[in-house]
Amino acid sequence: MFKSVTLYTDQLAAMRRFYGNILELEITERAEDRFTVRIGTTDMTFTAVDRPAFYHFAINIPGNQFSMLKHWIQDRVPLNWEDGVDEVYFRAFDADSMYFEDPAGNIVELIGRRRKDVYGDVSRSSFLNVSEVGLVTNQVQEAGQTLFDAGLPLRGTDLELDDLNFIGRGDAYFVLVRDGRKWYFSKKNAEIHPLEARLTDGTVVRLGADGRISLSVSGE
Repeated sequence: MFKSVTLYTDQLAAMRRFYGNILELEITERAEDRFTVRIGTTDMTFTAVDRPAFYHFAINIPGNQFSMLKHWIQDRVPLNWEDGVDEVYFRAFDADSMYFEDPAGNIVELIGRRRKDVYGDVSRSSFLNVSEVGLVTNQVQEAGQTLFDAGLPLRGTDLELDDLNFIGRGDAYFVLVRDGRKWYFSKKNAEIHPLEARLTDGTVVRLGADGRISLSVSGE
């Protein structure tokens, strides 16, 4: 679902080193004010700004490589803990997750889909695509309706104003959450920061600094 995602950071150089050297992912574009890293079938661009910003996003990984990737990640960055554990199984998604933070404080989740297997050693191909992008707003109902209007369904029956709302399809979702709610496996409360996500069907979803979501259609 996510063709490309654009996030903002005041730690551009450290982020480029982290994703290129520590996680060993391919940097496909380098510029003075931005860089793009390829995460499987998704391109993620980090653009320089003066003020700190952090986000939650998730990356799909093969379920059969979860344990290998956990050891691989732990050699490079500490995992986040919650309630005495550093991983969790989500029955509703039939998936295991682990979390860590990058130099900008983004809460990165690796989701091992138990029905998805990739054989071989850990490599760039173990990072399949961006699975989740957090959308933080103080207007959950309005934002949810905007996404519904774009043809994205809600996983569940009703929008929850004080909980996580998964809006998307397959193994890819926007995670719509109110400003100030604590993120799982983090000590941080969600904050509103602008972002842009281009979907594979051409839809472009933008979150503004005011927490409002707007839609357009890409000409690409």
